[in-house]
Amino acid sequence: MKISILISVGYFLGTFKFMFAHWATYAALSQADLEYSIIEIFIWVTAGAWSCMSLFYFSSDWLMKRAKRKRLEERERAITEGREPIQKKNFTKTNKFIVWVKLKIGVYALTFLGPLFLSIPLGAIVCAKFVGDKNITFPLMLLSTGLYSALQCSLIYLSL
Repeated sequence: MKISILISVGYFLGTFKFMFAHWATYAALSQADLEYSIIEIFIWVTAGAWSCMSLFYFSSDWLMKRAKRKRLEERERAITEGREPIQKKNFTKTNKFIVWVKLKIGVYALTFLGPLFLSIPLGAIVCAKFVGDKNITFPLMLLSTGLYSALQCSLIYLSL
């Protein structure tokens, strides 16, 4: 029972909602009156985050090419059907903010804050797109999620 809660809540919630996964796993284990350790929560949530981050970071090129191809196909379909093609905004407010963070604060802020606030998959794709050419990007992302996970587990431990 405990391992199924750790996997279903800790691992899978850690893949997408990393910011809240530690507390949700803690709440689920407490609600089920199961014995657990903070280390178990740390390991399962961090493993979920790292596996999802690896998947999306290293497949981001393929995902971006696929999205571009689909946009072009939709544009061609609209033209052949006689509809006005929808123009994609090239420089949205979000893109402006990401570029500002990249230029002013740098790769460290983007790798530390991106996966945390944008979600793991989206943060990994954004980091790969904007600072993926630097060799330090992926290790910094792993470090930041590991540190944040340790911080969250420390807060849970202190609240016991």
